Amino acid sequence: MSIPAAPVNGIRRVPPPVNEPVKSYAPGTPEKAELKRRLAAMAGEVADIPVVVGGKEIRTGDTVDVRSPHNHQHLLGRFHRAKPEHVQGAIAAAAAAQKEWASWRWEDRAAVMLRAAELLATTWRSTMNAATMLGQSKTIFQSEIDAACEMTDFLRFNVHFAQELYTEQPVSSPGMWNQTDYRHLEGFVYAVTPFNFTAIGGNLSSSPALMGNTVLWKPASSAMLSAWYMYQLFVEAGLPPGVINFLPGEASAISNIALSHPDLAGVHFTGSTGVFNSMWETIGKNMNRYRSYPRIVGETGGKDFIVAHPSADAKAVAVGIVRGAFEYQGQKCSAASRAYIPKSLWKDVLQYAQEMLAEIKMGDVTDFRNFMGAVIDKKAFTSISEYLTDAHKNAKVLAGGKANSETGWFIEPTLVQTDNPAYRLLCEEIFGPVMTVYVYDDAKWRETLQVVDQTSPYALTGAIFARERGAILEASAALRSAAGNFYINDKPTGAVVGQQPFGGARGSGTNDKAGSKMNLMRWVSARTIKETFVPPTDYKYPFMAEE
Repeated sequence: MSIPAAPVNGIRRVPPPVNEPVKSYAPGTPEKAELKRRLAAMAGEVADIPVVVGGKEIRTGDTVDVRSPHNHQHLLGRFHRAKPEHVQGAIAAAAAAQKEWASWRWEDRAAVMLRAAELLATTWRSTMNAATMLGQSKTIFQSEIDAACEMTDFLRFNVHFAQELYTEQPVSSPGMWNQTDYRHLEGFVYAVTPFNFTAIGGNLSSSPALMGNTVLWKPASSAMLSAWYMYQLFVEAGLPPGVINFLPGEASAISNIALSHPDLAGVHFTGSTGVFNSMWETIGKNMNRYRSYPRIVGETGGKDFIVAHPSADAKAVAVGIVRGAFEYQGQKCSAASRAYIPKSLWKDVLQYAQEMLAEIKMGDVTDFRNFMGAVIDKKAFTSISEYLTDAHKNAKVLAGGKANSETGWFIEPTLVQTDNPAYRLLCEEIFGPVMTVYVYDDAKWRETLQVVDQTSPYALTGAIFARERGAILEASAALRSAAGNFYINDKPTGAVVGQQPFGGARGSGTNDKAGSKMNLMRWVSARTIKETFVPPTDYKYPFMAEE
């Protein structure tokens, strides 16, 4: 039974969003002491992660271990794989829940998200950070900017953007009132989320829900611990049963049912370009089955660049390379993985970079002195190791280049130089801590910009380093379509919600800009309403009168 809306007179405005401050976790701070306590407690737990359909937890008995990447002997939990009947049940639960959820005033849906944001910023902060650190091998800084701050920002800013969207109304001529009704989509949204950002998992599932939709959430198997806690956070915030249905399990088995169902209303995806292409192809083949055209929103791969002009500051370029390529082991779709450096700067850039890489510590992320952890799993370790083998054979390895899987899936931060601008490490997405540099003649600046633009099928992020304004303008124009997020004298990572909406084009996705009103527009279907106050009572127009 639907809950009747209580009468409220007044045009309500949500609290102004402010980006959540990043805590330092410096020695002696209360947040560090609390996090240490939560890490110790969680390290001794084995989470039992169920399927959740319509608010009911289901334990299928078909389980998969959840292990820590930097210590793959450490069992963190087990998740139960959803079976076909659970996917069908989730679709039915989503349909049933939508009748009430979509009938709520949008401010009441917003209140759930704002409460989730406040819980995450306070009492749940250490839990979400600990789960992300242990389950995804993020340092506390990488976890804090992701699981705590970015997710809090998504929740707060999305509410603000929703209010902006709902406020947009058409003009009305005398005698009539024109309105726009921003309806939910008819059917469910299928959210498929990656391992590398806890906030992406939370945002891809909650942003369609905010707009009145109901969701099937398929989290990445390698980020299941933080996803499970994120789901529980939504429940504590007051999310009704069935609005978001939690479906751990085999991606293809779940997708085969979800993508072919007549009630599929949209796909909210972050992951590989190949998987997204496959999903799009499946949807295309099933178009005659759907009640409406599904909204397809995806952020996929990247081969993100740094290009330095001869006027650039060599040390700033080196820091951009080290931070941009090696934070979180290069496992960001925005991570820098190719750099184009002029000969006149290369000696200094290399020296600075090598000095920094020599200082970097890698290991268990619960040791706060480490700058890097492990890559996510054996599959990633094997794939990146193969690229290292290729680099040793066909290029010059200037730093790192080693891999060790004895305790965890550790790949050294690796700097490679090649004289071939078409070398595969400059072209292919590696998704690991490998940066490949091409050194160009200073006189070939313009030609190099063309190489940067044409080398990769992706267009996600990129950065230009230069002190000469003319060079910045030239690069900005030449690389206008090469990156959806473009940085000037900064690393090409670290987009902040509300400040740098994120997304790319070409092979990097649909560029619907998470962290902006543009993304929320994909999760509503507008209805135009015209009301005429005094309707005509004669069909004749003035032009029909006798001359």
